[in-house]
Amino acid sequence: MKAVTFSASAEITSADAERFCEIKNRIVGSCRERSGIGTLQEKTIHAVLKAYYAPDESMVEIPVGRYVADIYTGCEITEIQTVHFDNLRKKLEAFLPDYPLTVVYPIPRIKYLIWMDTETGECSKPRKSTVKGSVYRAFYELYKIKNHLSNPNLHFCFPYLELEEYRLLNGWSRDKKKGSRRYDRIPKALLSEVRIEGPDDYAKLIPPDLPEPFTAAEFGKAVGERKDTAAMVLHILNYLKVIERCENRGRAYSYQKCK
Repeated sequence: MKAVTFSASAEITSADAERFCEIKNRIVGSCRERSGIGTLQEKTIHAVLKAYYAPDESMVEIPVGRYVADIYTGCEITEIQTVHFDNLRKKLEAFLPDYPLTVVYPIPRIKYLIWMDTETGECSKPRKSTVKGSVYRAFYELYKIKNHLSNPNLHFCFPYLELEEYRLLNGWSRDKKKGSRRYDRIPKALLSEVRIEGPDDYAKLIPPDLPEPFTAAEFGKAVGERKDTAAMVLHILNYLKVIERCENRGRAYSYQKCK
């Protein structure tokens, strides 16, 4: 399955998909011991991705200076980030001066919602969500570490996943769904990846057939995102000098790729 249409997307080989499935089945189907630094609060998706992206089990949860790296090969670091990037800032400040660092941030491309009764533990049947995640929405998180994005040691991997999301029926609405808390996410399959190694890869997020100059509304329509999401992406791309502002078109900024 092709998750996205731009050239930064990479298909997963059948061998990679099988290995991901094997790791997922092993972790989901067993009772993991939740002990040691960094594992007390982790959820299933974090554990599966950490096992998949670690070249060797001995490279997981390694102290590096004042912090513990999710994966440390001896020369490179990988951090699995399944929640807000605010929590990454101190690690980035500590690791980036000395090590290449890849942040792995999962994107739920296909999601099934399962509701859990907090009193009985009973679960609803999985229901497919109409919302499809995309790398563009991850730019809200990239904004939180904006001052690090131009660092040549910082790279990103966005695995597109099919997953099940378990939510507690503890919200404030009558059906207890609005304001509910997410309990866990269980990955079902790895579909593809988007990797960003540097400015050239950021540029690939712009559809090649998008006429220049373009506005946030036109960019959003081309990539299937709302105008506010498109504006956030363009703000970051402009900050990284991947694109530059042109003359305003009415009240809207317009942009073109930097030559």
